[in-house]
Order: sequence, then C-alpha cells, then structure tokens
Amino acid sequence: MIAAATFAANVSAQNTVITSNKFGDNWYFGINGGVATHVKESYTDAGDGFMKSMAPTVGLRIGKNLTTVFGLAAEGNVFTQSNEKWNNGSKTFIENLNVNLLGTFNLSNLFGTYKGEPRTFELIALGGFGWDHDFNHMSKVNGVSSKIALDFAFNLGSAKAVQFYIEPALNYALINSGYDDFDDIKYDLNRSYLTLKAGLNFKFGNSNGTHNFAVAQLRDQNEIDQLNAKINELRSENSAKDGKLAAANRSIADLQTQLTACQNRPMPTAKVVVKQNSQLQPIVIFGAGKTTIDAAQYASIEMVAKYMRNHKDAQILIKGYASPEGDEAKNKALADGRAESVKTALIKRYKIAADRITAEGQGATSELSEENDFNRVAMFFDTTVK
Repeated sequence: MIAAATFAANVSAQNTVITSNKFGDNWYFGINGGVATHVKESYTDAGDGFMKSMAPTVGLRIGKNLTTVFGLAAEGNVFTQSNEKWNNGSKTFIENLNVNLLGTFNLSNLFGTYKGEPRTFELIALGGFGWDHDFNHMSKVNGVSSKIALDFAFNLGSAKAVQFYIEPALNYALINSGYDDFDDIKYDLNRSYLTLKAGLNFKFGNSNGTHNFAVAQLRDQNEIDQLNAKINELRSENSAKDGKLAAANRSIADLQTQLTACQNRPMPTAKVVVKQNSQLQPIVIFGAGKTTIDAAQYASIEMVAKYMRNHKDAQILIKGYASPEGDEAKNKALADGRAESVKTALIKRYKIAADRITAEGQGATSELSEENDFNRVAMFFDTTVK
C-alpha cells in the first residue's frame, strides 16, 4: 500500500498540478448495501455451501482523497445471518461486524491523469486491513481481516458531488481468536466473505469552491518572462509619474508661497479716484476671466453685509474691475459681471435690500496694482459717507 501510494503520488505530480489540499478538503461520506456469501462452508450440519449462505449486508464509509489518485477511507460493515443453523445460541440476526481502514487508488486518474474534474466513470481500487467480530458461535470470535475491492464509480451531477458505485469485494479473515473448540476447521475461510454492493458517496464542499480537486492555473516560462517585463515597464512608468508628481508638488508649494506673499502685500489705492473716507476695506478677488465668486471670497462680502446691518442708512456702491490684458469689450463685460455677482450675493445670500446697493462695472484697469491678479476685483464704497 505504501509503495503504491508513493508511486501514485509521484505519477500524479508529474502529470498535473492541483490547488492545495487543506485538511477540511476532499472529504466524503457514503452508505452502501448488497449481498454477501461465505467463501467456504465446512460445517456439514449447517447445510450451507458457497452461494447458499448469501445474505444482506450494509455499511457506512467516510474518507478523504489525499491526491487525485490516492486516498484513505474507514468503513464499517454488518453481515446478517444466512441460516438459522449457524446461530449456535446467538441472540442477534447479525452474523458479523467488520471495520476496515482502506487505501483507495483511482486507477483512471493514475493512468489517464486528472483533467480538472472527475470523469463520469472511474475505476477505483481499494485495499486494507480491519477487525471483525463474529456473533454466530458460542465462543465469540474476534479477528484481523483484510479487504480488497474494485469500485466501478459514476460521478453524477454538474458539480460531480455525488458518486454512485458498484463494488465486488473480498473480506478475508487473517487471524482468529476465541475458537478453541474448532482447531481442525479452516475458520479463516469460513469467516471470509465475497460481497457485491452498491453505494452512494457525497463529497463535501472544498475551499476551492468545488466538491473536487481543482487544477492550478500554471504559466509557461515565456509567459512569466513577458509578465515580468510588463511589471518592470509599469514600475518605470510609475517612477516617472512619481517624479512628475514631486515636481508638481514643488511648483504648487512655490505658487502657494507667492500667493501668501501677494495676499500679505498692502493694496495700493493712491491712484484710485474715489473719496478715501467712503471706501470700505474688504475687496473680492476674482480668477482670470471669471465672474463667479470663489468660496474664500465670501468672507469679504459677509463683512460688508454686517456693516450694512449695523448702518441701516448706508448705501453701497460696488465697482467691478478687470485686468488690462484682453480686448476692451470683454474686459467691460467681466467688470460688469463681477459687480453684479457681488450685488446678487448680498441680496440673496445675506438678505440685504436691493435698493441699498448699486453695481457698476469700471472696465479694465492697471491702476489698482502692478500685479494683474489684484486688478480683477470688486470694491465697496459707502456713498452716504461725506
């Protein structure tokens, strides 16, 4: 059995590679039943001979397939009485109990390799040793037995989870004890059975999502080399993108520094022709070519709204400006739109009465600041201040 198992495992490994077989994988449980007859009857008073002692037998089996070829199974069998003359005082209809530990050898997979799922029909050899107990004699007999069998197996269903088999077998008695009164009888043959049974095995689910072994998806060396080359190519692209991202982050940091410096620079007002005491300090800065208000600029508008609530008579003039680049008509439209956007925000967002607000676009200017960014603004003036 050991030599056959080693040979089977080696051949299986050479022909196919399967996914890992965890302890909980590839278990099955089954029931079987059929008929059994003694190999030999030497009790002349029994009147039984070969085939005349035929009687029903039933059994249970639990096993695990260790590879696609080799497995282990434990089974128990009950042999019933074939003739009441055998009883000799027995109080049960059971003639013999037998328990075996078997090795199983899938000959179909051994010689034909495993294709990823069981074949519809498979030929499986079984062999091993066991213990039996005979109920039929006044001196109860225990012994060591052996079993050899051949399963003609059919795997059923799309998942191949159920296996039906027909099994001819020989259960042969090896060593007997407790039979002192019958030393002249070849009791090993009397306690040996030929059986023919049919059975059903149910295969439990595995960690691979099936009820059987799964073939590992192997790749040849050329495919592996191609995949490695692709991985290296992607790594190079990723490194290049990391470099670009680092450069972009440095540029963003420089721009942020410049923006902070610009925001901290005082706004020049000397060249703006307005009454100095009427201008309110908050201003709204717009992006190039935009009339929409950035979220950060609402703080200035909110300050003006608060001022107007605190000064109920205040009338506010909003002047919109554009930077000098671009054509005059476009800049005029931008200046008008910026003033109107701020007016709309005061009315709708801060609930200031519309008749207290005037919006005027002033067109393009370069007089507010040397920086074009600070010429794209809307400014507030309290026209009630003299």
